[in-house]
Amino acid sequence: MEKWTPISKIELLGEIQKTEIELNGDLWNFWQLIKIEPEKWQEPEFGNKGGGFWVVAICGKKVIWYNDIEEGFNISDYKDYRKIEGYYCNQDELNWSVMRLYDLIKFGGDIVGQAGAPQSLKTE
Repeated sequence: MEKWTPISKIELLGEIQKTEIELNGDLWNFWQLIKIEPEKWQEPEFGNKGGGFWVVAICGKKVIWYNDIEEGFNISDYKDYRKIEGYYCNQDELNWSVMRLYDLIKFGGDIVGQAGAPQSLKTE
């Protein structure tokens, strides 16, 4: 069994760069407005082991962050800067998260397709 190690900033920047090549038009413009230099934010339920999760974009009270345990991007709320509210285990590509957040801004409503926290497979 392989030991889990958090994604490095260099590896994450590579993932972001792959996405930036794919984005165009309104999604490219939106991404340019919301992206930040990746920074580690705290997530108290599952994020402590890796020193937090990398947040790559901020839009209002929502962030796009990389879950390196599940190897995918997620959208979560935040109240306090540098603290992710709500753990999700989506395995989305970054462009999907950008598109979902863009659609939320453009059309309103809720973010659909959020995978919640891991659930135990044990039955009693």
